[in-house]
Amino acid sequence: MKISIIGSGYVGMVTGTCFAELGNVVTFLDIDTQKIAAINAAKSPIYELGLEEMLARNRSRIAATTDYNEAIHTTDITFLCVGTPCDDEGAIDLKYIRAASADLGRALRSKEERHTVIVKSTVLPGTTEQVVGPILEETSNTRAFGDFGLGSNPEFLREGVAVRDFMNPDRIVFGTGDEKTRAVLEELYATFSCPKLATSIKTAEMIKYTSNAFLATKISFANEIGNLCKHLGIDTGEVFAGVGLDARINPAFFRSGIGFGGSCFPKDVKALIAHAQSAGEAVDLLRSVIKVNDQQPLKTIHLLKKHIPDLRGATIGILGLAFKPDTDDIRESRAMPIIGALLAEGARIIAYDPLAETATKAIFPTIGYADSPDDALKVDAIIIATEWKEFEYLDYSGRIVIDGRNIERAKKEAAVYEGVCW
Repeated sequence: MKISIIGSGYVGMVTGTCFAELGNVVTFLDIDTQKIAAINAAKSPIYELGLEEMLARNRSRIAATTDYNEAIHTTDITFLCVGTPCDDEGAIDLKYIRAASADLGRALRSKEERHTVIVKSTVLPGTTEQVVGPILEETSNTRAFGDFGLGSNPEFLREGVAVRDFMNPDRIVFGTGDEKTRAVLEELYATFSCPKLATSIKTAEMIKYTSNAFLATKISFANEIGNLCKHLGIDTGEVFAGVGLDARINPAFFRSGIGFGGSCFPKDVKALIAHAQSAGEAVDLLRSVIKVNDQQPLKTIHLLKKHIPDLRGATIGILGLAFKPDTDDIRESRAMPIIGALLAEGARIIAYDPLAETATKAIFPTIGYADSPDDALKVDAIIIATEWKEFEYLDYSGRIVIDGRNIERAKKEAAVYEGVCW
């Protein structure tokens, strides 16, 4: 199949490159000329484990352009993969969706063959039919579900393992409003053996938000229990190992620590809260999920001050800046509020991350950055903020360590060790 991908961020790049790996011909479309040049040179504009190798391997089936007519007129189906950020109140900002839909519609105006448009961006229930569809109809002078297909196909990709997640999904969700669009998606995903759920478009959109909200809730629940376990002298890891054996519960995402970050969980939970509020529905549980997550990383400062009461002039090493290992993404990283709190206390900081230093320098240009993790250990105390595998092999002997990610070697070797929830 011939596929166009609008947006070359995490979702777009992984989706398009993996579709090419499956034998499809893919055209990436983006307004960023630097990204387009990189893709055409078989260089991924974003970091994701295994992605650039796959991009290079499928170079003959991949092209990139800034021209909507070129992309739409040479393909059968388009995936909208543009960003959907939140504003300061948590409400979803659809400016990129609106702009892409308008440009896409204008390209459809001069196309004779039926085209299928699938929204893969994370959007609130009703957005595809009430925002994307009307814009496409107005700018193309054609009808949704008749002249062109319209649907939702939410992504369930985890940064760091997104390529693996795409190629080996645990489910695929189709949200469609007409049989032709459903048939196109069924053909495109025919080789996948996982469960496939066909729903209405609004239901598909809601499945995505509900999945992320529930996983975020599990993390904040684990942290609340972990905080209590810390107070009672109980190993929270053992608690959730036992709880997770219950088949009704499942152990996934029951990891206490300093909370969740990234481009999805915080944004999506806040957007769902704002959407519920506009509908007059109370979502007190979801509000608590965000409150717990906002407070959790600052527990590292409380624990640190037990051992260094006055942080003015103290040098603190931060191990890990990315929101999770195997990515350079610092969006909503729990290291960021920790750094901010340390600076407010007058501390000096030496930070290390194998991938996220450049992104962090844009926010904190004046702190120190270590060339190696060993250099970040030559400090008065260490805070572990990301569970990079290499941190399991460092020498923590003689150190003060405040551990937000349960690094076993630090627990065994540090002269003074404080786990956030253990």
